[in-house]
Amino acid sequence: MPGELVPQQKLPVKFFDERFGLDRAMLDQVIGRALGGAIDYADVYAEYRVNESFALDEGIVKSATRSVTQGAGLRALSQEKTGYAYTDEITLDRLMLAARQARAISQQGAIDAPANVAALAPGRKSGGHDLYALGQMPTEAPLEGKLSALRRLDQIARSVDPRITNVLASVSCEEKLVVVASSDGWVVGDRRPMVRLNVTCIAEEGGQRQMGNYGGGGRLEFEGMLDPALLERYAREAARQAVLNLSAKEAPAGSMTVVLGPGWPGILLHEAIGHGLEADFNRKGVSAFTGRLGQKVASELCTIVDDGTLPNRRGSLNIDDEGTPTGRTVLIERGILKGYLQDRLNARLLRMPLTGNGRRQSFAHPPMPRMTNTFMLAGQSDPEAILRSVKRGLYAVSFGGGQVDITNGKFVFSASEAYLIEDGRITSPVKGATLIGNGPDVLTRVSMVGNDLKLDEGVGVCGKDGQSVPVGVGLPTIRIDALTVGGTSV
Repeated sequence: MPGELVPQQKLPVKFFDERFGLDRAMLDQVIGRALGGAIDYADVYAEYRVNESFALDEGIVKSATRSVTQGAGLRALSQEKTGYAYTDEITLDRLMLAARQARAISQQGAIDAPANVAALAPGRKSGGHDLYALGQMPTEAPLEGKLSALRRLDQIARSVDPRITNVLASVSCEEKLVVVASSDGWVVGDRRPMVRLNVTCIAEEGGQRQMGNYGGGGRLEFEGMLDPALLERYAREAARQAVLNLSAKEAPAGSMTVVLGPGWPGILLHEAIGHGLEADFNRKGVSAFTGRLGQKVASELCTIVDDGTLPNRRGSLNIDDEGTPTGRTVLIERGILKGYLQDRLNARLLRMPLTGNGRRQSFAHPPMPRMTNTFMLAGQSDPEAILRSVKRGLYAVSFGGGQVDITNGKFVFSASEAYLIEDGRITSPVKGATLIGNGPDVLTRVSMVGNDLKLDEGVGVCGKDGQSVPVGVGLPTIRIDALTVGGTSV
C-alpha cells in the first residue's frame, strides 16, 4: 500500500490490506475516477468498527449487544462543492460506483482517468502522535470483567441510601480501524479504542422521584475501569446526586452572579462558544464570531483552546478523519479571537492552516469541522475566594440538556446540580435552574477564573448536522456577572 502508516502503532500496512482489501492498484483507480474533471481534491475513508454494550437494570443484566460494521466513503471537492458517496461493501466495483457518484455531485462532465497515488508523494508523516497505544482493545477484554463492573456499581449505589430504588448501569466498548488515502498521494491509518462506563441512580421519597448520573471513560484499556476506587466513586456520586435532589428547593429567577464549577460545566463553553468557532459557520458568515479575528471577544481572563493531543482522552485522536494530525489550537487568547477549527475544505477556502479538526461519525458521513477536547485555561484566583466574592448568586456544578443558536450565540442550559450562594457561602441545593444568555456576551462577563482547571470524566458526545462524535470538555471555576437564571422561585 502506498504511503506510510501513521501514527506508528506497530500495525503493518499489510494489516490494512488484509482487513479492507485496499491494494495500491485499487486506490490508484478509485481516486483517479474521483479526480476526473475539475476536481480539486479527493479522498477515500475506509472504516472497520466493532461495538459492544451491556446494560443492567433492576439488578439484572438485561441487554448485551455486539456489532461489526465496515464500509468506505469517497469524497470529491470542487471549489465549495462537496460530493460524497459511500458503500458498506468494499469491493472495486462498489468503490468505483461511489467515485462516480461523488464526482457527479461535485462536478459534472468528468473524465475517467486513473491517478498513480504512489507517484504523487512518497508518504506523509504525523507529528509522532501515539496517544492511545494499548496492549489490548477494550472490545477484547473478558466478558466477566464487564459484567462484574455493572454488578459492583449496582451494589455500591444501593448501599449508599435506602431511598435509592433502582440503578441503571451500562458499559460500552469500541474498536475502530480507519484508513484515509488522498489524491495528494498519502495513506494514513489509525486504530482507535473507546470505553465508557455509566451509572444512573433513581431516588424516591414522599412521592417525589429524582435521578443522579455519573460515569467516565476514554481511549483506554478496559482493565483500568475495574479499579475498585473508580467504581466506588462513580456509584456513590450518582447516588449522592439523586438523593441530594430530593431535598433541593425551587431555583430562583432573575439576573444574578453565576459561578460555574470545574470540569463538566465546560459543556456550556463547548456548546455556547465552541460551535461558533468552527470554520464552516464562519466561512458561511452565520457565526456570532464571523469576521472578528484579532478582535477582543471575551474578558482578558479567558484563554480557550481545543486540544486533540491529550493522551487517552475521549476527544483525542492521532489523526482526524481526513488524515490530518491533531493539534492544540488556541481559539481565544486573553480575550482576543485567534483562530477557527478547520477541516480541509474550509481551511482551503479560508486560506488558513489545517488544525486537525475534520471529523465524521462514520464512513457514511462526510467530514466537517468539529471540536476535540475544548476547555478554558486556568487562571489565578482561588476557587474559594471566587465563592466568597459572591453576595447572592448560583453555583452550578453540573449540566443536563441545552439548546444553542449558532448564528447569534443564544443559549439555554439546564443545571442538573446547583446551589444558592448566600453571603459568600454555598447553602441550599436548588432544582429547575436554567441559564439563559449569549455565548459571546457571557465571555465578556467573566470576572474571575480559578486555578483549578479540570477536564470532564470522559462522557461527552457532540451532535452537529445529524452527526455525533465523542468529545471532551473542561473548565476551571469561573465567575460570570449578571447572567439570567430561569427558575420558579423569587
